[in-house]
Amino acid sequence: MSNTPHDTARPWRGIMVATTTPLRADLSVDYDAYAEHVRRLIDAGCDGVVPNGSLGEYQTLTAEERARIVTTAVEAAGDGARVMPGVAAYGSAESRRWTEQAAEAGAGSVLLLPPNAYRADHATVRAHYAEVAAAGLPVVAYNNPFDTKVDLVPALLAQLHGEGSIVAVKEFSGDVRRAYEIAELAPGLDLLIGADDVLLELALAGAVGWIAGYPNALPEASVALYRAALARDLDTALPLYKALHPLLRWDSRTEFVQAIKLSMDIAGLPGGPTRPPRGPLPPETEAAVRAATEKALAEGLA
Repeated sequence: MSNTPHDTARPWRGIMVATTTPLRADLSVDYDAYAEHVRRLIDAGCDGVVPNGSLGEYQTLTAEERARIVTTAVEAAGDGARVMPGVAAYGSAESRRWTEQAAEAGAGSVLLLPPNAYRADHATVRAHYAEVAAAGLPVVAYNNPFDTKVDLVPALLAQLHGEGSIVAVKEFSGDVRRAYEIAELAPGLDLLIGADDVLLELALAGAVGWIAGYPNALPEASVALYRAALARDLDTALPLYKALHPLLRWDSRTEFVQAIKLSMDIAGLPGGPTRPPRGPLPPETEAAVRAATEKALAEGLA
């Protein structure tokens, strides 16, 4: 395992990779490949993994698959604190059950979307996070207003943090200006980079972690970029960021699962197919992702 220092008191910090779920040709989950992938990421210097996130296609998994992926991740990581399962669900009670399952498996924290069955108001969002936090594991909020239609604005995040419901936020809005308002309104709330293509901007704005997509395909280069950005080493970070940005921006697009899995395939890692309704990339999109991936690999960015 990697000798990378990991903040065991705040295990949601650092590079936590939102892992893809390797599927066989018949679309069954390949747990052995998943375990090997988790070990590879940690050996490459990543701090931990986030199973059952959007990138892991959690919506298409059965309950049995979803639970086994968590236990597989904990076992493969060798330290449950390095695992932050996604616990999103349509109901607060189900999200709490997934949080309890994560705790039983030994995970160190969980990642929770707001209610995503409808456009919830602030009181509903606060009740949702309070219910899940009552399970006892640290909760990282996931702000993805594009998919959930619920925006965890800085003032709401400050309320959730003040009520003890969240310890951090994965910020995916793309609006880097929010970093400063969050720090003003909730100085104790940890800001985590939630979209790969604003990594440098949010790192410079004070982020203390990255819930990441593209390290699935290019772990070493991603680790080098993140460490340089956090150290404010712009001589290293900026050229790397520019070189990787043609790929990083796919993390913020609808086809992010297929794009990252394709890049993994090209890099010789277990990408594989996606489950319906996600299908193969259109030819022009596949060509763009393939060209950007091959260019990065040719430049030694693995």
